[in-house]
Amino acid sequence: MYPDLPLDAIKLANDNDGIHFGLFANNQLTSIVSLFNSGNVYQFRKFATIVESQGKGYGSLLLDHIINYVKSFGAAKLWCNARVSAIPFYNKFGFVQTDKFSTNNGIDFVIMELELNN
Repeated sequence: MYPDLPLDAIKLANDNDGIHFGLFANNQLTSIVSLFNSGNVYQFRKFATIVESQGKGYGSLLLDHIINYVKSFGAAKLWCNARVSAIPFYNKFGFVQTDKFSTNNGIDFVIMELELNN
């Protein structure tokens, strides 16, 4: 996620409130994501794939799983703070870019939302 920063840089105060998922490939933790909810709205954070495994579809598998997972709980919306460079990736899953931008650790982010019709 931020390979040049210490592990503490990705810890959140509410980490214990989330559900944390990991995808293993060849017995190696390859992709991760943390999921948080407020009512029927879910946010995922800390979505990352190790550098050497990027572009192989692991992130897509994990995101597809998260979408189906929250749908099974009747979620109305799933959203994230996406890297601006990843907008096309999220568009493939139906996420829509909002006008809410931010910068963190020198990286530009935008809120992306997926309205879910159950």
